Amino acid sequence: MWKPQPVPWVSADEVPDDAYLLDVREDDEWVAGHAPEAHHVPMMEIPARLAEVPTDADVVVVCRMGGRSSQVVTYLAKQGWDNVRNLDGGMEAWQSAGRPMVSEDGQPARVI
Repeated sequence: MWKPQPVPWVSADEVPDDAYLLDVREDDEWVAGHAPEAHHVPMMEIPARLAEVPTDADVVVVCRMGGRSSQVVTYLAKQGWDNVRNLDGGMEAWQSAGRPMVSEDGQPARVI
């Protein structure tokens, strides 16, 4: 019987400073608040933008709570990426851990 493989994950406290943070949330979520060094590729654009995802560096995929990013990690792994992990708890956990955030709308950075 086929069993799904567990998705590799990392906690917000353990994300290396030099990791490629891939934020797969929608535009409005990104504008409200994101990690300063994150790269924004909405989840539904991933297949068309695979070339933007590094194959030779730590990639941490993030969404709001971890569901969408988990799906993206699974998808990337099926495409041959072996360097991707899910941010456990997503941006909610990132914010709770006190990690840096910025916004694009002049408001205080927040997770929506």
